[in-house]
Amino acid sequence: MTLTEVTLRFIAEHHLDDVRTLALQAHKYPLVDMPVALTQIAGRQTAKSKVPTWAKTEGILYPPHLSMEQCSSEVTARYKASVVTDYDSLHHSLVDLTGGFGIDFSLLAPHFKQATYVERQELLCDVARHNFPLLGLTACVIHADSTDYLRQMRPVDWLYLDPARRDGHGGKTISIPDCEPDVSALEPLLLEKASCVLVKLSPMLDLTQALHTLKHVVAAHIVSVAGECKELLLVLVRDKSLHAEDVPIHCVNLPDTTDAFTFTRREEQEAPCLYAGAPRTYLYEPNASLLKAGAFRSLSYIYKVEKLHPHSHLYTSDEALPHFPGRLFRIDGWCGFGKREVKELLNGVRKANLTVRNFPATVADLRKRLKLAEGGDIYLFVTTLNDGQKVILRCSKP
Repeated sequence: MTLTEVTLRFIAEHHLDDVRTLALQAHKYPLVDMPVALTQIAGRQTAKSKVPTWAKTEGILYPPHLSMEQCSSEVTARYKASVVTDYDSLHHSLVDLTGGFGIDFSLLAPHFKQATYVERQELLCDVARHNFPLLGLTACVIHADSTDYLRQMRPVDWLYLDPARRDGHGGKTISIPDCEPDVSALEPLLLEKASCVLVKLSPMLDLTQALHTLKHVVAAHIVSVAGECKELLLVLVRDKSLHAEDVPIHCVNLPDTTDAFTFTRREEQEAPCLYAGAPRTYLYEPNASLLKAGAFRSLSYIYKVEKLHPHSHLYTSDEALPHFPGRLFRIDGWCGFGKREVKELLNGVRKANLTVRNFPATVADLRKRLKLAEGGDIYLFVTTLNDGQKVILRCSKP
């Protein structure tokens, strides 16, 4: 990808402008390669929040929108690097079989003496060859199909894969066999070629299904960022296997990892769970990664909090637990759905943050019914208690 001086100057002058507006003004700039310029401006704007280190690096080239949409964020890429570095004495060689824009590779590669980036799209390889030296990376960039390269490559310490989760028509796919490459079909070959394999999968994928599909998983990581589940990571190790029920599941909510929570399916099944007779002083909402992982009984047992209902996934206690892996609220009042009691609980409330859990109505329906706008410093949880009572909990941040 070669940019003329005119196009580079246009990008620098308009890097903060709306790309849709610029596209409509293309006729005013006949000497500018407008499609390329718009791609670079949009990419730079996305990178400011998603990959801030790259955005601050002069000269970085950005790929088309889809590659920017699919690439990892810098914060999740750093977490992947921390996962890999936890394994001692296996940091000589790395191959990233699905290089993409190279965010993950750029954070993984510095931990290895040799690092190879493999990508089947020639444009992305050209972008990588341009960008990596600007980031201080010494890497081998290979334009090849991942499966073809895997078959002929020499063994390495680590392989990394982020299989494409779109079908031939551009539709999104979730299950492991539907992604490309199919990690389940390649698992024996992957572990023939590497001591360890790190696989990034869709956060929508059922974890139990994944643990039963792949036979050599030794750890699972469910990664959320600011409360939104983003990635499911699986670590596979050669000549080692665990029963799916005994694989440690690490749940994190980035950028803060202090409230990380680890458990196994077996521990979850065997953990006693406490249930509340009524809401107490404080309410806890687990992080998205914990909800995805299904660590419901384990949370009650470890933190000694009471669950409101088997299917509500909200917890309560009389003492505040600031280190609970999720959001903490003070319960300022609660009631059933009698007209008078609802009116009394919400007296004067015109807007609130509304969450619905285990209740037969949507947030939109309840906003309309309760005549509430979104926002403010009041938090309403509409849910079901253990005795089946439907309630509204009015809460605030402690």
